Amino acid sequence: MGLLLLIATITICHAQPAYVNSFERPLSDVLKDISVRFDVKLSYEIDTTGLVLPYADFRIRPYSVEESLTNVLVPFDFKFVKSGEGRYKIRRYEYTRKIPEDGEKMLSYLLSLYPDKESWEQRKECLQREVRENLGIDPLLAKRVHSEPVLSKIRKFEGYSIQNFAIETLPGLFVAGSIYAPLSKGKHAVIISPNGHFADGRYREDQQLRMGTFARMGAITVSYDLFGWGESALQVGNAAHRSSAAHMIQAMNGITILDYILTRNDVDKERVGATGGSGGGSQTILLSVLDNRYKAVAPVVMVASHFDGGCPCESGMPVTLSCGGTNNAELIAMFAPRPLLVVSDGKDWTASVPTLEYPYLQKVYGMYDAREKVQNVHLPEEGHDYGINKRKAVYDFFGNLFSLDFQKIDEDKITIETEADLKIFGKNGELYPQHAIRSFEELGRYFSNGVNAEK
Repeated sequence: MGLLLLIATITICHAQPAYVNSFERPLSDVLKDISVRFDVKLSYEIDTTGLVLPYADFRIRPYSVEESLTNVLVPFDFKFVKSGEGRYKIRRYEYTRKIPEDGEKMLSYLLSLYPDKESWEQRKECLQREVRENLGIDPLLAKRVHSEPVLSKIRKFEGYSIQNFAIETLPGLFVAGSIYAPLSKGKHAVIISPNGHFADGRYREDQQLRMGTFARMGAITVSYDLFGWGESALQVGNAAHRSSAAHMIQAMNGITILDYILTRNDVDKERVGATGGSGGGSQTILLSVLDNRYKAVAPVVMVASHFDGGCPCESGMPVTLSCGGTNNAELIAMFAPRPLLVVSDGKDWTASVPTLEYPYLQKVYGMYDAREKVQNVHLPEEGHDYGINKRKAVYDFFGNLFSLDFQKIDEDKITIETEADLKIFGKNGELYPQHAIRSFEELGRYFSNGVNAEK
């Protein structure tokens, strides 16, 4: 019996290994040890308080700091990002943010799917269909009310005018903005300018300088609020911006605004463009996929194969899962062979554009014998903004394509208005009509699954 019991015990132990000790250690202590062992500096965007790592020391690889960091962070859904030589940031996993090496692998994979123009066109058809489906844009567009816009009095300045507007999109929901127009008569180009995540939104100085300068040059330009920013926040609150609903609503707003602008008698429908920076760049990319009326686009400080946009208004809906997986570089490549300008800089995620995304775009444009129609202006010493050098690049791009007047480029001629000047429903929304939505929750009736904002 003793021998049988021993055999049974050995058999059970081999069949189901049981560790006497799980070798637990606080995650914070393990990370400190890694920092010392590999002589690296770790900075934290997460809180490690109370987090305990099982089999901690066994996860460390003495030959690789990055493998060690990966092994100790994965159980908590954390990740590291290299921020410099011997420096790493520890942050939560973000499905929208990867590293340039991941983007390089993805673009190489994507190019393998379409070795020729015919296969690329098939891929493009798939993307056009599934992006719309994954965004959920068509059911939302079907619910629009198609009402007449609310327009303010026209204010005239040196060589241009400004008129505030609001358009009711869904019942009780409005998108507001301002139209900058030339004082000259005739048919004018149109440039739609979705706003990005810059302080003060569309009311900031550099946005007004760009809008007014384009108008002086001969283009009608339209600046409008992000959903949950500016006047929109007076309806639904700021938290509404950080919602998946914002992704859909902002796309609907861009399409609806262009619908209205193209009804004007002073518009040349063959000269229609779009440009925006940061989150406005994300919207520019998405609008170029959804709306074939654009003849030229210029996304600024946004195009990357390894970053989809860190706000739910850019990535809240799973558009990058379309057709087995895509990214912003491939989505903007769908604009080929129409003219495209990508503006990038050296101090954000677009630092990789000259060596990674731009060569990829050239290959796609090359399928149409149109490599010269995609351009990249890279500013290696600049950071994440829509500064003067970026504006000059975009003035040149649209000026040449749309035959605008370069002699009118003088930002000193632009009058900077106050935020109150640029609002149509009053400083605090006191002029909204009685039926206007007054909370984010009220929008739930337009979405089958309701809407929720991130806290």
